[in-house]
Amino acid sequence: MLFKVEMTVNIPSSLPSAEVEAIKAKEKAYSQRLQREGKWPHIWRVVGQYANVSIFDVADNQELHDILTALPLYPWMEISVQPLCMHPSSIHHEQK
Repeated sequence: MLFKVEMTVNIPSSLPSAEVEAIKAKEKAYSQRLQREGKWPHIWRVVGQYANVSIFDVADNQELHDILTALPLYPWMEISVQPLCMHPSSIHHEQK
């Protein structure tokens, strides 16, 4: 199943910078592993914001939930999820 996920990160300024950097390093490693596995095929930064728009390709809602809640930055994220399906005018015939 394909999902569009929008994530905005709001790390509190009171969090020590060393802790923030460690969390960001874990986040990067985790997200890159998911990208290599094909579960997170697209990620785009939103210009001027600490935010991204991503496409996830996972088995079901539960797998997406498990992935998102395991993100190291999850406690400081606002997340919006929208399921996707093939558009009837698409020239691509592959149905996910």
